Amino acid sequence: MSLASKFVKVAAIALIEIIALAARAADSADIFVIEGVMGLFDGAAASAGRRGATADLAAHFDLPVVLVLDVGRQAQSAGAIARGFAGHDPAVKISGIILNRTASERHYALVADAIGAVGLPIFGVLPRDAAFALPERHLGLIQAAEHDDLTDLIDRLADTAERHFDLGAIIAAAAPLTLPAPRHGATGFLPPPGQRVALAQDRAFSFVYPHVIGAWRSAGAEILPFSPLADEAPPQHADSCWLPGGYPELHVQALAAARRFADGLQHFAETRPVHGECGGYMVLGQSLEDGDGRQHAMTGLLGHSTSFARRKLHLGYRAARLLTDGVLGPKGARVRGHEFHYASLITAGGDAPFAELSDSEDRALGQSGSRRGHVSGTFFHAIAADDD
Repeated sequence: MSLASKFVKVAAIALIEIIALAARAADSADIFVIEGVMGLFDGAAASAGRRGATADLAAHFDLPVVLVLDVGRQAQSAGAIARGFAGHDPAVKISGIILNRTASERHYALVADAIGAVGLPIFGVLPRDAAFALPERHLGLIQAAEHDDLTDLIDRLADTAERHFDLGAIIAAAAPLTLPAPRHGATGFLPPPGQRVALAQDRAFSFVYPHVIGAWRSAGAEILPFSPLADEAPPQHADSCWLPGGYPELHVQALAAARRFADGLQHFAETRPVHGECGGYMVLGQSLEDGDGRQHAMTGLLGHSTSFARRKLHLGYRAARLLTDGVLGPKGARVRGHEFHYASLITAGGDAPFAELSDSEDRALGQSGSRRGHVSGTFFHAIAADDD
């Protein structure tokens, strides 16, 4: 198979999965919103339509784009930026603009005049207000479950939107979502790793793609959450255990002291699969070095050690070819995923590798991850199966 045809095949599989997810999300909704990440056109280094960018989805589904511009440090230059977005790709239709972080009425007037010359309507204005800022840490915003006042913040933002946005114009700009008839309903979705899946779930293990869990449930699997931070062992009646990503480096002392969790996981792994992604992979290793350079013993089910003190950004889409039968599929299967972490592998250990990786441009990245007995782990988060 040529490189070009391989990319076309992967893009087609991804699109089938996205169409299924869109149909599920829109089934009982009054309005369907695709929320962008990074910039509108940002994605993998590939041709338009295959970048994984928000613009690709907008163009494919023929949906209008409401462009949010941060004008906090500019005025008339916002017009040039708006003009660039409007004309960059004819397949992407900018229906209107929301201005974020305006400083005053005069500031708004300068920006509005510049954007008016482009011919794009302004759907709303969010005034600059420190109370609306969300705290950040490495890997992005602090996650929703960690905000004690999240409901109050959302209520304040909703009140502000009602005062400052033309919600009628935004709704009127929406277009019908036309989806092709679903086909190959299970194509691309990861099968559950067991009938009953023990899922680590707390502030240390907080990231797993919702569509992955949804697909497991749709396939009939039962999700059994437990908390390593609360020193809980995985439920012993589960068929497999999944340690997702998160922030174990921020809770490393508590995890190192959680002996009931570690002993229970060790017992579980003697007879059933245990898999760790990113943060989960770090906890499966021998030790984790915190940001101050102190070593903390982890569960020791795999032989590697990781460090948060020796930071290096690892970011990008990944394609993995599995090197053995396991929870993500049979030997030789391909899985698509995403890698985003600052932790570094400081000791590889002597375990067998889990998969061979390549990036979004199909460049080989070598072998990655570890496996020993029933235990496996990797830094990449699985998104979908690349069915042949």
